[in-house]
Amino acid sequence: MTEIVIVRHGETESNKRGIFRGRLDVPLNERGILQAEWVAEALRHEPVVSVYSGPLSRAEDTARAIAGKHGLSPIVDRAFDNIDLGEWQGREKAAVKRDDPERWGIWVNDPDSLVIPGGESLAAIRARALARTLALAREHRGRRFVIVTHRSVAKLLAGALLGMERGTFWKFYMDNAGYSVFGHDESGFVLLTWNEACHLKERVIEEY
Repeated sequence: MTEIVIVRHGETESNKRGIFRGRLDVPLNERGILQAEWVAEALRHEPVVSVYSGPLSRAEDTARAIAGKHGLSPIVDRAFDNIDLGEWQGREKAAVKRDDPERWGIWVNDPDSLVIPGGESLAAIRARALARTLALAREHRGRRFVIVTHRSVAKLLAGALLGMERGTFWKFYMDNAGYSVFGHDESGFVLLTWNEACHLKERVIEEY
């Protein structure tokens, strides 16, 4: 069976402060750097053939910690880049909720229908991440590889791999530096582990 390990990057100050990150290149904070090491240690015991990462530094630095345990370097792949949140990027979530209540309501209740000015739809993220993951599953058939990405991408990719196209965005929760494992064979994809976080000594519970 092919195994796909999907990892969310470690913590940033924007995670702690409730700020929308999107494509802003926000670095790991002190705890995030530790979390990258913790998840790398948790994943060191099973052989890995490749580690892929979105292009933002918080993902790439987490991927570098994981890859280093296997004598690898991360491969940057824009298919796993974070959602583009357009005019919401860099804003506090509380301020968006106050100043843009109509779109905030859609974000909370029906994010598949949301259009943020200058932003990217959930459908577009789902399509790019799924297409690349399917290609990698074929390339690495029968082996284990890692994808380090962002919360939105991981959640949408999980739903897509399991054949759930809409309405699942808030059904999945994923911690910073948590990881999930999917198996793949001739019958399709199966969820083996979701949001494993036992390696995390400290974490922030993040809503919306």
